[in-house]
Amino acid sequence: ITEKTLGPEHPDLAGRLSNLGNLLQAQGNLTGAKSLYERAIAITEKTLGCEHPDLASMLNNFGALSETQGNLTGAEPLYERAIAITEKTLGPEHPDLAGRLSNLGNLLQAQGNLTGAKSLYERAIA
Repeated sequence: ITEKTLGPEHPDLAGRLSNLGNLLQAQGNLTGAKSLYERAIAITEKTLGCEHPDLASMLNNFGALSETQGNLTGAEPLYERAIAITEKTLGPEHPDLAGRLSNLGNLLQAQGNLTGAKSLYERAIA
C-alpha cells in the first residue's frame, strides 16, 4: 500500500521497510533483513537527509545486524554514525543516545577494547 500510494522513495516506506527488517532479523532471516535495512537507509538519506533521527535508528539496527552476522568491523562505523546523528539531533542527554552508546560499548567489549567499552558504558549511565 505504502509503496503504491506514496512511491518507492517516501520516508514512510523507509520506516516500514526498517520495521520489516527488524522482524526478519528476529526470525533469523539476516540476509532479508540486511537488504531491507540497506534500502530503508538509502531512502531516508535521500529524502530526510544524512542527519535525521530516523536514520540514526536505522543505522543502529543495521549495526546490530552486522554484529549478529559476525561483522564487527562493519558494525562499528554504523554504531558510531548513529551515535553522532543522535547526539547532534536529539542532544547529549537523550535516552536513545544511551542505548546506542551501550550498543557500541558491547561491540568494543567483544573486540577486547575494554577501556573503550567502559568509557561508553559510563557515559550511557551518567
